[in-house]
Amino acid sequence: MIQTNASLRAKFRLGRLVATSGAIHALKRSHQDPLEFIQRHRHGDWGDLDEGDKQLNNDAVAHEGDLDHQSRVLSSYRTSAGEKVWIITEADRSSTCMLLPSEY
Repeated sequence: MIQTNASLRAKFRLGRLVATSGAIHALKRSHQDPLEFIQRHRHGDWGDLDEGDKQLNNDAVAHEGDLDHQSRVLSSYRTSAGEKVWIITEADRSSTCMLLPSEY
């Protein structure tokens, strides 16, 4: 698949990147780079979410830059070892956290 410049453009700001110890250990077990998941998240690949949650994310980033209307963004992925990791970007875009669902 050929990617256009538009498909490579980030859909929203991430702010400060942080990760919980559980997410870090899950990535180590799977031998995966966290940037693999961060890149998917910031480009609008929401991972393993239902259509309703994907639409909430699309609505959140459609208002990017409008602090009164943009909202948090959640993505859910599985590592190659089968563990679920979430990435959550805060509504104010101050930070993005990678965590396990059990750490929420």
